[in-house]
Amino acid sequence: MDKIVLASNNTGKVREINELLQSYNINVVPQGDYDVASVEETGLSFVENAIIKARHAALITGLPAIADDSGIEVDALNGAPGIYSARFAGENASDKDNNIKLLETLKDLTEAERTARYQCVMVFMRHAADPTPIIASGSWEGLILSAPKGSGGFGYDPLFQVPTHQCSAAELSAELKNKLSHRSKALISLLHKLQEKAL
Repeated sequence: MDKIVLASNNTGKVREINELLQSYNINVVPQGDYDVASVEETGLSFVENAIIKARHAALITGLPAIADDSGIEVDALNGAPGIYSARFAGENASDKDNNIKLLETLKDLTEAERTARYQCVMVFMRHAADPTPIIASGSWEGLILSAPKGSGGFGYDPLFQVPTHQCSAAELSAELKNKLSHRSKALISLLHKLQEKAL
């Protein structure tokens, strides 16, 4: 497999995925290198949105594509913000805007009521018309803090308490986060499935 396009313009996501793939013989290039614009995410699940993004990138570039759709699910909010994590505070919301809205929404909840998880679904499509995309997923359990901590990562990382390490995801080193994260779990699962098919 010569080259795969990564269907994302999220610089944090691109960086994380490339760091995770360093030890594999896979050349992943971000879709921005081909001037591929973001596609509207009209799906109602992480799986649907990942397929929409992978198909779009494969169609424009003519290359196999990997896409992920990920977000945070808060149990007290019935799984919200979920697929709307990146735009929880509105279209074009910043990470800070989304974090502020989540804190405000959960302000009256106890620590025990703040259970949450990061979810990631990753899809590989050989071409835009691939009828059997390879799908993998990963999750990362935690709690939503009452105030942000740390300066690393992106998205909701400053609010996501990692119980096994008693710190926020934003306080972890990039190396450690890449071993623990939902995206790491999904990508490793996807790579195993790709290797099984000897693509």
